[in-house]
Amino acid sequence: MGVDLSTDDPYDIWKTAFGFQVKQLYNRHSWAGLAPAAALTLFDTFMNNRPRVGYRRQEYPIVRATAALCLLNRYEKEGGPELLVSAGRHLDWLVENSCRGYSNFCWGLGFPYGAGPTVVYDANTPLSTMTPYGLEAMVRYSAVTGEERFRFAIESIFRFFDDDIRVMAEDHESMATSYGPFMDRIVTNAVSYTMYSLVLALPYVSRLRERIEQKIGKLYRYIQQAQRPDGSWLYSPQERSFIDCFHSCIVLKNVYKTNQAQPLPGSENLIATGYSYLKKAFFDEKRCLFRRFSLANKPGIVQFDLYDNAEVLNLAVLLGDRHLAVKLFDSIRVNFCRGTDVYSQIDVTGTLRNRNTLRWAVMPFLHAASQMI
Repeated sequence: MGVDLSTDDPYDIWKTAFGFQVKQLYNRHSWAGLAPAAALTLFDTFMNNRPRVGYRRQEYPIVRATAALCLLNRYEKEGGPELLVSAGRHLDWLVENSCRGYSNFCWGLGFPYGAGPTVVYDANTPLSTMTPYGLEAMVRYSAVTGEERFRFAIESIFRFFDDDIRVMAEDHESMATSYGPFMDRIVTNAVSYTMYSLVLALPYVSRLRERIEQKIGKLYRYIQQAQRPDGSWLYSPQERSFIDCFHSCIVLKNVYKTNQAQPLPGSENLIATGYSYLKKAFFDEKRCLFRRFSLANKPGIVQFDLYDNAEVLNLAVLLGDRHLAVKLFDSIRVNFCRGTDVYSQIDVTGTLRNRNTLRWAVMPFLHAASQMI
């Protein structure tokens, strides 16, 4: 659509046929897969991070959607019809590159991903965690321009969440939905994405308002019940889980945004408790950066990740915590930026890795920054 946003990615090693096999071996037999997984991680980090031999750049739907959101933020601050034209082109790309074989518009990672011993998503599998970005960008575009250009796509995305995303667990109070379009697994941030997507689409499906509002309330109560006393959430209540920074931020931002459109009882306390946990459990005072995990389930060599810090920055802006937002923004620029290059990770040796990888996590940082400036 006039511009190429294909990019390198920190996941490139695991997208190769051999890397995927090693990751699945680790998922199924962690002790057997630990050595080859560690070898590939070390090779990718210390030998092939700059050359990227054997890797292939690709376009990602989340990059296109986030680029459109950045342009819309700029337009609302600066004006300029060319910004709207560019945003519309990114959304046209999304319409043309929806997952194939599905009756509704939806998007996934764009590469095979093994999420566990038995759950594998192929490159064409749409996900409840990726599709919301396209939806949000289209809803924002419609609000900013007053146009109905993407109404057909917004209504279709709603049907994806209402029909294709499955109910994994439900009682009279709460509901948890799937990650992909089949009975796969319960993931806390995925439940929050489905909740937020339904509230985004609500004005476009007013005839179903009562039922969808009830569904939003049940999804919220699941998130509310899953919050631990210290304010944290496990990534998933199933199997051996973890608590990380950026997924925690995603849950909080989706609750906050949903509450702006449909009041969620008790959400102010939920957000305050969760935000307090973030600042206590992840913040490194010395570096003025947020760490990756407060509870890890496997070893790693990443000291700081831009994705975590970009999502905290985004959340701080949303919540009006300007003091933290300004301080963190300055720290990100000092620690992750070199001239016009933005790096996504700082490894345990203190070396910057993954230069200009848009999906993870340059675009999330630029999106957060575009809301500040």
